[in-house]
Amino acid sequence: MSPWKQRKRYAKGSYMRLKSVDLLRAFVVTKEDIDAYRAGKPIEQKISQRHLAEKANVHPSFINHLTSGRKKSCDPHTAESIAGALGVPLNVIFLPEEPTVRRQPNQRQATLAA
Repeated sequence: MSPWKQRKRYAKGSYMRLKSVDLLRAFVVTKEDIDAYRAGKPIEQKISQRHLAEKANVHPSFINHLTSGRKKSCDPHTAESIAGALGVPLNVIFLPEEPTVRRQPNQRQATLAA
């Protein structure tokens, strides 16, 4: 992402939900792709999980967790980094989720505000 480009601001507590694990796997090399390659089947051009992690500035295990389905959401800025590293728009892979529950002020904060 360019340093002069402004990032979109998201409400505190919002996150990005992965649309589909299979959709992400279409861009990233998985174990099944490696097994197919070893069996002699040609594979299409995909980015490795480690290379995607380096480009998106996240840990390789985080990308592995997304592609395996163990993790289904992430921070909005992380989602932007992953989409940018893949060269696709953010809304192709992730859906924005707004926080559903607003934190209520505790008793002391309510009396101080009054």
